[in-house]
Formats: sequence, structure tokens, C-alpha cells
Amino acid sequence: MDSSFSLTIDWLAFTVLASNPQETMKVLGGDWSKAKGGFRGYPLSWMRLDGLRGVGKLGTNAPRRPNEIHVDLSGGLASALTLDQIRTLLKWVHKQQGHVTRIDCALDDRTGTVPVATIREAVAAGQCVTRVAQARHIVSNLTHGTGATTGETMYFGSPQSQTLLRIYDKRLELQSKGQENYQDYGTRWELELKKDRAEQCARALATLDEADWKELVIGLLRSYVDFRQIPKDAEDEERYRAPMLEWYALLTEGFQKGRLAQETQVQTLQNVKRWVSDTLTPMLAVICATPGGEEWL
Repeated sequence: MDSSFSLTIDWLAFTVLASNPQETMKVLGGDWSKAKGGFRGYPLSWMRLDGLRGVGKLGTNAPRRPNEIHVDLSGGLASALTLDQIRTLLKWVHKQQGHVTRIDCALDDRTGTVPVATIREAVAAGQCVTRVAQARHIVSNLTHGTGATTGETMYFGSPQSQTLLRIYDKRLELQSKGQENYQDYGTRWELELKKDRAEQCARALATLDEADWKELVIGLLRSYVDFRQIPKDAEDEERYRAPMLEWYALLTEGFQKGRLAQETQVQTLQNVKRWVSDTLTPMLAVICATPGGEEWL
């Protein structure tokens, strides 16, 4: 497999009907704690703050659906799962009369062979074949000091639609956050699938072998956005029959040959500070509030 390209599950959310919080948390693993407020309309909720990796949230006890459970696993948690772990979890979800509500598939061009600028120029030249009404290009810069660029992203689609594509400079994002392994990344193509699209993708992942599932994801990407050798004023028939741009053909071929990756979280001072603030500070506050707590510390 080509190590220059990889595919990662970067978010996973699902709802199950035939389970309970304790069983669900046991299946998911990790340390979960009761949260004060609700979550996505569910009055009762639990959270998993897995060290420096990511956040998991579980909600239940909705008035009309008291036994229903909804779970969100952020990128840090979902991307750490192995292929076997993901498949086992998805099969359990479906066994519990559940369905996946969101799954993000992150395709990484780790050497940055196709920078965001190339994609932006192709869109401006009318070489993007898509049913999406518009693409958005967002650049983030520091407001003080050098004014350095900290991020560059192109969005295809709406956050409300079942498919949203984000293409962004992952290397630049990690570098701006001080992550030491930022050079291991390049440009990320991230498909955010929701509702029916998410469920279809999840069922395929649970049953297909890795090669066939990667082919399905690449097919979803190319059916959503394609880049072809066409002029701006080309007719629709010409747009769909024109040859693919060479860089896009090589990119999607690379994604097809890439590996399904299990991400590892690199520890940074910023992440440590965030973990201490989110996890240890509330615990220490509880200890201090109990009789003799300050003396114990």
C-alpha cells in the first residue's frame, strides 16, 4: 500500500434503540462520567475525555424515546480505532436496532502533491464538475504579530446537506497548533456523510473488504466533485464526457491504493493544558469542596 495516501474514520455518530447507557459505554470502552447537562436534546448525558485524544458524548432518556441512546465520537476517538474495532462497533449498532447518523471519511494526501491552491484554481477555471451550487474558500490568518496564515480550506456543499466535502491544508493546521508531526500530513479531503448517506457508508464498511470499501468511498468522492479538462462555457454533456485532469486521476488512484490508517495522537503542551483544564480541574474542585479535601491535596 502507498504510505503517501491514507483513509481515516474521523468522526462517528450513531443512535441505538435496544441498549442502555451502561452496556453502550462498556462496548465503547474508556472512562465515562456523568455530565451535568443534556446532549442533543437528550436530558441525561455522559462524557468520555480520553486523555489528550478526543471527546465522546452519550445522550439518552428523551421524553418520547426513553430507551434511545445517541453517541458522538469525535475525530480523536474515532480515528484511533482499528478496522476490526470499527467493524465490530458498527455490527453491534445494527444488532441493537440502530443506525449511523454521521461518519467522516478523511482522505489524506500526505505529501501534499495537490495543494489547496491547485483545487482553487481549477474551480475558478470552471474545471470542477459537480451538482453543488457553490464552493467556499476560507483562509485564516493571525490577527497579531506576523499575520501568518494558519489555515486554508475549501468547502463544497452545505452543512445541512447529507454530503459535505472539506479540502484543507492539514499540515498547516497542525503546524499552527504546534503539533510535532505536522510534516506527516499534507492536504486532507474530508467527506462528511450524514443520515442516509452515513448509514449506507457504514453498512458497506461493516461488510465489504477494505479494498472494496475504499473503492466505494472514492466513488462517492468522484460522484460529488470531479475535475475535468473543460472550458468555463462547456455544455453539460461535454463537461461529463471530458477527460479527467491528470492531477485528479493520480490523486484518486493514490487514495485507492492508500492504507486505512489508525491515527495516533501526538502530545503537545497545548493539548496537555487543555486536558488539565477540562479533566483535572473539575476533579480537584470537587476534592477541595469535600471536608478535609484541601489537606489531602
